[in-house]
Amino acid sequence: MAEIDDKISEALDQDDYAFLTNLDADRGMFQQIGDTWKGPLGGWAKLLFGFTFVLGMGLLYAFYQVAHTRHPVEHTLWAILALTLIVLMGFAKEWMFARMNMLTILREIKRLQVQVALLSEEKQQD
Repeated sequence: MAEIDDKISEALDQDDYAFLTNLDADRGMFQQIGDTWKGPLGGWAKLLFGFTFVLGMGLLYAFYQVAHTRHPVEHTLWAILALTLIVLMGFAKEWMFARMNMLTILREIKRLQVQVALLSEEKQQD
């Protein structure tokens, strides 16, 4: 497998090579999250991260209010707000994880594209 990886890195143009070297094979979750902050949608990912942080702080406050409110109507409204914030955070995190998955799939597609091009080149030489 290392031989094909060497051939792939030789056949890539600079943009593709920079993309593949940026995405290591053994990337952890936090490095993958950091990878989503780069590229054309990086600004949106950073904004969503900040939005999720604010939602988390609001969620903690809503839970505090649910625990300390004695009036039933207020208690119910704070509980509904807490559930709404949980759902919003879930949607935001789902977008982030879908983006991480897309980058992983894109990396593999680039590898397959180069492998097919190399096999086609070898077949033409024979």
